[in-house]
Amino acid sequence: MYKIIEKQIFSEVTKLLSVYAPKIAKSCRPGQFVMIRIDEKGERIPLTIADFDPEKGTISLVFQEIGKSTQQLGALEQGEFIKDVAGPLGHPTHIFDSGTVILVGGGVGVAPIYPIAREFKKAGCNVIGIIGARNKELLFWEEKMSAACNSLYITTDDGSYVRKGFVTDVMKELIEEIGKENIALIMAIGPQPMMRACCNLSKGYEIRTLVSLNALMVDGTGMCGCCRVSVGGSTKFVCVDGPEFDGHQVDWLELYRRSTYFCDEEKSAKDIYNSEKGNHACGCGGIQ
Repeated sequence: MYKIIEKQIFSEVTKLLSVYAPKIAKSCRPGQFVMIRIDEKGERIPLTIADFDPEKGTISLVFQEIGKSTQQLGALEQGEFIKDVAGPLGHPTHIFDSGTVILVGGGVGVAPIYPIAREFKKAGCNVIGIIGARNKELLFWEEKMSAACNSLYITTDDGSYVRKGFVTDVMKELIEEIGKENIALIMAIGPQPMMRACCNLSKGYEIRTLVSLNALMVDGTGMCGCCRVSVGGSTKFVCVDGPEFDGHQVDWLELYRRSTYFCDEEKSAKDIYNSEKGNHACGCGGIQ
C-alpha cells in the first residue's frame, strides 16, 4: 500500500498526488513512469513520474480525470492509499551537457517535461521551454517550468492567458530565430495530435525530435504486447523500448487507431462508475 502524502488540485480535472514510495523515489530518473492499481479490482494504468524527492521518499503523479480509473484516483484524498505502484519503468531520458534544447509540454505533458528540463539545465544546456493548454485553467507549473528553463514561452488555444495560438507557432518562430543548426534536440510531450504536429514541423527542418508515448498498457514489463507501436517500420513496445522514441519515425495513424480500440468500454465503465457514485446510499459519493 502506498500512502498519499499530498494532494493538489490544479483544475476541475487536473490533479497531483504525492505518493510515499521511497524505493522508487531513490532510483527513478526523468522520463520514467510507474504502473498503478488503485485497489484489488482496479485496472493497471501507466503514469509518468512528474517529480521525485529521494530524501522525502516521494514521487509526484499528475493526471487528468478522463476515464473511470483516473476519476477514481482523483477522488482519493491525502492520507488514503493506492494499492500498487510499480516502477520505475521505461528508459530514462538521455541527458547531455551542451547545446540548445527545446522542450514542449502540452496539457498534462507539462508534468513529465518538467524534470527533464530541470536535468538538462543542471547539466549545462540552454533550455527553452514551451508550454500550452486549451485555456488558462488547464495550465499549471508555470513557476516551476520557468525555474527549470533558461527561457519559457506560454500559449493557450483560446488566448485566455499570455499568447493565443499553439505551441507549434512558437516552435516555428524559435527555429527560424535560432537556426536549425543550433538546436540539438526538440522534445514534445502531450496529446498525440500535438506531438504529431510538432514532429511534422521539425521534420521539415531535419531537427532531431523525441516524443514520450503514453500507449494502452496492461503490465508495463513487455509481456502483454498491448503497448506495441511501429517506429521506423519495426515493432516496439512503449513500456520496455520507450517511452521515448524518434517522433519522425512513429506511425502516428496506427498509434491513434490502437488508442481508440476500447473507447466504448471506457465510456461504459465511466458511466457505470458515475451512476453508482451518484446513487450511493450513504451519500459519500461511493468512495470508501
